[in-house]
Order: sequence, then C-alpha cells, then structure tokens
Amino acid sequence: MTMNEIINKDIKEILESDIINWSRFQNSNILITGANGMLPSYLVFTLLELNKRNMNVNVYALVRNREKAENIFQNLLNDQYLHLIVQDVAEPIHIENQIDYVIHAASQASPKYYGIDPVGTINANVLGTINTLKLACDKKVKGYLYFSSGDVNGIVPPEKFPFKESDYGYIDVLNVRSCYAESKRMGENLCVAYHQQYDVPTKIVRIFHTFGPSMTMNDGRVFGDFCKNIANGEDIVMNSDGSAVRLFCYVTDAIVAYLKVLLDGDEAQAYNVANLKGESSVYELAKTLVDLYPEKKLKVVRNLNSQTEASKMRSSLIKAIPDCSKIEDLGWSSKISIKEGFRRTIESLKKYKTNNESI
Repeated sequence: MTMNEIINKDIKEILESDIINWSRFQNSNILITGANGMLPSYLVFTLLELNKRNMNVNVYALVRNREKAENIFQNLLNDQYLHLIVQDVAEPIHIENQIDYVIHAASQASPKYYGIDPVGTINANVLGTINTLKLACDKKVKGYLYFSSGDVNGIVPPEKFPFKESDYGYIDVLNVRSCYAESKRMGENLCVAYHQQYDVPTKIVRIFHTFGPSMTMNDGRVFGDFCKNIANGEDIVMNSDGSAVRLFCYVTDAIVAYLKVLLDGDEAQAYNVANLKGESSVYELAKTLVDLYPEKKLKVVRNLNSQTEASKMRSSLIKAIPDCSKIEDLGWSSKISIKEGFRRTIESLKKYKTNNESI
C-alpha cells in the first residue's frame, strides 16, 4: 500500500513525538529488514522524512519481493537516501557501506503461514536474526532492535496478569503453530548471546496486536478481515464466538515505542509494547467497527461452523494482559484510541478501493 494523506499525517504525528531525540539519527545508515511489512514500512517512511530536516539518513530496506516494494515505496524510488536490498533475510547479508543501526523486523507474523510454511517462519526468526546480528557485529553498530512478539510469553495464567517480560506460560512445542513463538524465543536468546559474547547493543520489543493503514488485509488475522469487510461494505462474518480478548495498538504509537527502545532501551532487555487502553474482545471490536459506519447498515454475523485454514492456525489464547511499565518508564504511552485508529485504517483502505487498488 502506497502513502496517502492518512499515512502522511501518521508520519508527521510520529515525528512530533517529544520522547525521541531525533538528532541521534543524524548522518546514520539504517538497515530495516522486512521493509514491505506494515510496521517496518512505517519506519522507512518516518526515517526518510527526517531528511527534510537535513538529517542525512540513509535507509537500507531489505525485502524479498521487489515488485511489492516498488509499489509500497513508489513515491520514494528516486529518493537518493532509499536503498532497496532484494533478498531473503535467511541468506547472508552483505552491505559495503557502514551501518549504524539495524532493525530486524522481517518475519512471517501471519497465522496463515504457520501451517503452510513453518520452516520459512523459523528461518526468518532464527537464521535471519543470526545474519543481522553478524552484520551488526561486523559493522559495530550503535544499536540493534529485534522485533519479537508477545507470543514468546506463552499462555500465561490470569493470576499473573498483568505479566512482566520475565513471566512465562505454556507453549506446546509439538503444535506446528508454535514455530512462530519458539523461533521468536530463539531470536531473543541470540540477541542476548551476541550482546554477551560480542557486545552488540541489542534491544528487544515484544509486540502485541498492532494495526494500521498499511497492514495486509488477507493474512488470516481477524482485525484485518474486519477492516476489509467494512471498506467493502460487507457484513462482518465471524468464525468464532469472538470471546478472545486482545489489546490493539495503533501503528503511530507502536513506531514511537520501537524507536525509543532502539535509542534508550537497556541492552539485552525486552520491552512489552501494547496499548493497555485498547482492550477489546474480538466480538466487541467487530461491533465497534460496524458502529463506526451506521450509514452502511452492516451487522456482525457469527458462523461457528465455518473455519478457514488460516483461522485454524490462530492462537488458542483467550486473553493476555502484559505489564508495560518498562516501556512506560522510558516516557512512552499510547495516544490513539481503538476507534480513531481503526477509523484511519478503514478510511485509508477506502481510498485505495476508490483508486481501484486491491485490498
């Protein structure tokens, strides 16, 4: 999805954050893996926007799919500060120039891949992490940020809510869906190991449910399906009872948190990043989205007898409430409500539908 006025507004909002010392990125070369994804693409947009302040920031955007990247970054292809690297992150990475920061965000985070490509999921999280850490070590980077997941905590018992980064629950390692959580755990331990042995300044963010205009709408995650339904003027059809509770964080809040951890987080430490004010059951979220557009006269329909392959790979976790005091101690707090965030997301989708782009 290319930039539009909503994404442009989001980027400006991120850059208005007063908890980040943006000057620390001056004259920096930054590698971002998985740059076609929602969160890393926002990082690319944000960091390149700094050049309007004469910051001289070069972004090396590593992607697997050139065509997709040229669509997402079509307005930036002639930007001298954007350097596309087309390869699999699971292959060794060679960059001649100095790299000052690495943000390893490449990952198959969609449930639909866990069943059909569990090995590829593991490769990005383990081999990709090794390759980016090796590069960070060779380049003696100022900072390395690893995108982990709240899934690494496993199914934490409710009596531990809100759970800290050091609280862990059950993960069934013989369930293929665990390819994601287990490989993310391994990635975190690799970060700790490279910090211990080679003094790489690794930082880790544990990402909980995050959404925004540039997210993929057909990757098996229900909130993406819901947004697509609304944008297309369709009823929301649920394949579950919708009782699972999630915390939904809008992309602008998330990006500020990640960059804050990159610059000021403690090394070899993990930080939960979630919007504690954005708690909603899946059913409540569906109702909220329908209610945002009463003129469409849409409704929420439960179809418990229909399950797609993607829905079978969704988490069995009913509720997870993390403790975010570590990131809050750095000065971060979420600003965007569920309603405002999803309104922006759906309006952005509607613009692409108007322009005959596929959603």
